[in-house]
Amino acid sequence: MTSLLVTGASGMIGRAVVAAFAARGAAVRAAVRRPPQAAFPPGVEVVQHPDLTAPFDWEPLLQATEAVIHLAGIAPTRRGVTPALFDVVNRQATARLAEAAARAGVRHFVFVSSIRAQSGPAADHALTERDAAAPTDAYGRSKLAAEAAVRASGVPFTILRPVPVYGPGAGGYFALLLRAARSPWPLPLKDFVSRRSLLGLDNFVSALAFVLERPPAGETYLVADPGMPLRLADVAATLRQARGRWPLIVPFPTQYLELPLLLMRRADIWERLGGNLRVDAGKLIAAGWQPAHDTRSGLTALARAPVQHGKSRRRAAAAM
Repeated sequence: MTSLLVTGASGMIGRAVVAAFAARGAAVRAAVRRPPQAAFPPGVEVVQHPDLTAPFDWEPLLQATEAVIHLAGIAPTRRGVTPALFDVVNRQATARLAEAAARAGVRHFVFVSSIRAQSGPAADHALTERDAAAPTDAYGRSKLAAEAAVRASGVPFTILRPVPVYGPGAGGYFALLLRAARSPWPLPLKDFVSRRSLLGLDNFVSALAFVLERPPAGETYLVADPGMPLRLADVAATLRQARGRWPLIVPFPTQYLELPLLLMRRADIWERLGGNLRVDAGKLIAAGWQPAHDTRSGLTALARAPVQHGKSRRRAAAAM
């Protein structure tokens, strides 16, 4: 693709996507709600739009655009978001953009959905695209409804359902884990044996590049690092070992955390910590996608990278 509109361009994932496609020689238009705090690469056109809670005309932003990567939306990590607001931003705004893209003759619309459109925070088997979509919260339902809106819009499309993305500047749950791994203290994670798929930011960018290099066929793909997902204790140990340290992973009976969370009606938090969420990206790999690394290698590279501080940190858009 020679011309590309990227929404949500100021986030952690968006910035990486913009930089990667600009480096490939694409004419990238970065769509943001506010002026970015840090500059984009030279040659990137920055366009500003109103808040996605209000309807506006997307078509001026789509002029001379061959492809769209739609990343913008409300992530589930934000507190106090109502189901109605998830619907307005994640479904209705996506529907308006997809419809505008169809009218503008966009050749490929890539909608970045979420694994939460297919499943709750835990699943009892390795998920594939053959599993029926069964979101369990307002965020997941809004993403699934947005997928339906893209299909109904008439624009040629591909839908990606990524698992949680890790990389430089990741926020939320993964940022806490990374800080804990960098601390000198023992980590009581040995008894957390669940396996949860993760996705390296560079692997995700390569998946986007892969689907955009091919004619859109209306496919939906799960996206995750290849191979067996790591246990939580393995993630922490890998991060520490990458920095030349002993893992210092110690036992902690999980029921001491599970029971209080269940009593506080926060089973969702427990499922994200103690539940399995294994995702099989075999469909995308069979189509020809070649991820750069597995999770262990990706985490090792991340742990050895310089630490980002302050305003340079961006939150991941994907749900943990």
